Amino acid sequence: MGWLGPRALDDAERIDRETAARVVRRVWKMLRPHRAELVLGILVMIGATACIVAPPLLLGWAIDRVVDASKHRDVGGYIDQVAIAVGLISIAAWVLSRAQIRIVTRIGEKFLRDMRRRAYDHLLTMSLGFFDAEQTGRLVSRMTSDIDTMEDLVQQGLVVFVTNGLQFVFTIGVMVFLSWELAAICLVAVPGVVAASVWFRRVSNRAYLHVRDTVSQTLSSLQEGLSGVRVVQAFTREDAVVRRFGEYNRAQRDANISAARIASYYFPVIEGSGVLTTAAVVGVGGILVHRGAIPVGTVVSFVLYLTTVFEPINQISQLFNLVQQAGAGLNKVFGLLDTESPVQERPGAVDLPMVGDVDLSDVTFRYGPDLPPVLHDVSITIGSGERLALVGPTGAGKSTLAKLVARFYDPTMGHVRFGDLDLRDATL
Repeated sequence: MGWLGPRALDDAERIDRETAARVVRRVWKMLRPHRAELVLGILVMIGATACIVAPPLLLGWAIDRVVDASKHRDVGGYIDQVAIAVGLISIAAWVLSRAQIRIVTRIGEKFLRDMRRRAYDHLLTMSLGFFDAEQTGRLVSRMTSDIDTMEDLVQQGLVVFVTNGLQFVFTIGVMVFLSWELAAICLVAVPGVVAASVWFRRVSNRAYLHVRDTVSQTLSSLQEGLSGVRVVQAFTREDAVVRRFGEYNRAQRDANISAARIASYYFPVIEGSGVLTTAAVVGVGGILVHRGAIPVGTVVSFVLYLTTVFEPINQISQLFNLVQQAGAGLNKVFGLLDTESPVQERPGAVDLPMVGDVDLSDVTFRYGPDLPPVLHDVSITIGSGERLALVGPTGAGKSTLAKLVARFYDPTMGHVRFGDLDLRDATL
């Protein structure tokens, strides 16, 4: 993923550690039906990562064997063995990498399917009072953009995030196993790389937010100019409109240049850390080899590992925003699922009778606690089979009365009964 890959986070897309932990616990609970497949995916990821880490270790081993064997006999046998082993590992890595993508994507898509179904089913159980208080656009956003953000993580980032984390851990472990002295040299550079990555993520996040704002302003100016072109031409405002568009366009250019400037500080640090650490490993490794402390193959393995040891840190830093966005989206959807309907079914509720009178007794109703009553002390009885016409001006409460009878709402005060059964004691 390139430096332009991550999208900036706004305040609505940030979650604290406590919220993130709560979201993870709920996700793990929802993944319970897929845990066998999830364990398989984790094992496949571990196998794929091991295949990626193994070749430099094998090559170092081969070099040591070749050096020893060259004193006694032909070295071709060792070279053939290593070539075959690396070839088989490469095939295994290809198979396992393909399998991990398919398994993780399948689990993720099943999870998102269940999430969409739960959210939609929950929305259909909500009473009209909920939809009066909520904006339709906000609910649509929960079902689309918030879940789409999680889909981006499943399809693009989850495999990369986990495999890079495993690769970094495995590589450091192998390095320590081969030579703790050379591993210590490599680890000295890790805190600086991590600090640079944290700085880049924080600073670039603000820069990307500014880029998004300037892009939005440029597009808005373009849309306004094109949609109102008749008015612009009628009043000869072309110069003013072009001048305003030019200002937004220059602001967008400056924002992108600022973002690129930040990247120009960060990525050389990563590259430079790798180069300097490689030089240090070669220098110290040569001394250790000369003293007989380690074989030359170990130094070669370290040099090969250093070409990739810092890359996982960079990749994880680049994906952090995507993980944050997905976590924030999940938190919003969970918030929707946790919202209870204003009209609830009481424990022990019973079904309504097949026939009966409709009786409203001292009914008062308001659509909100701070709103004036729409109905006030209404009492009326409609016998079974009787027809009643409600006549009155707009806002008199005719539709509200019908909604109370259908139990789209519960009365603020009083009772609505059918067949002597209070609707609040009836099953939904």
